[in-house]
Amino acid sequence: MDRVGYPSGVDEQSPIIDLFSDTYFMGQALREARKAFAAGEVPVGAVVVRDGKIISRAWNQVEMLRDGTAHAEMLALTSAEQAVGDRRLDGCTLYVTKEPCIMCAGAIILCRPQRVVFGCPDPKAGAVGGWINVLDIGPPLNHRCEIASGILADESLHLLQTFFRAARDRVKANRLTGAAEDEEI
Repeated sequence: MDRVGYPSGVDEQSPIIDLFSDTYFMGQALREARKAFAAGEVPVGAVVVRDGKIISRAWNQVEMLRDGTAHAEMLALTSAEQAVGDRRLDGCTLYVTKEPCIMCAGAIILCRPQRVVFGCPDPKAGAVGGWINVLDIGPPLNHRCEIASGILADESLHLLQTFFRAARDRVKANRLTGAAEDEEI
């Protein structure tokens, strides 16, 4: 029987859902970002994958933990290190919905995952190609990661834009009503 090919690259014998694709795992990171959104945190989510399995999940918890370093990437990397029993995340891929900042890029270098896959870029503060590319500085750094970007970027960006639009609207409403402003946008 001849195989039927489609423009998308899918054919009759391919699985309908590829559970090992970057899109699937980024979708899992987006699930984490939605948890952050629901908790009033900047909606960024991350997962770390090894051998086709998610070994850690995290979402931004900066406000909840009152910790400026509690970014989704940092929490996911720390949890992954505990899961593998080593600070080196050889053979792992970090999926994160927004391009990592310079702090998170530094942690990525120290943890040494094989790949970093992110959704939407951050041209103002991104440190994996947006504002700067810390992961590709070269010597004296002795670890480089493969980088893939733009995976479910529109969904990731939409979630962030929705969050910040609502936050700005709250600040404007507080100004009009004279309510106390305890948020910075």
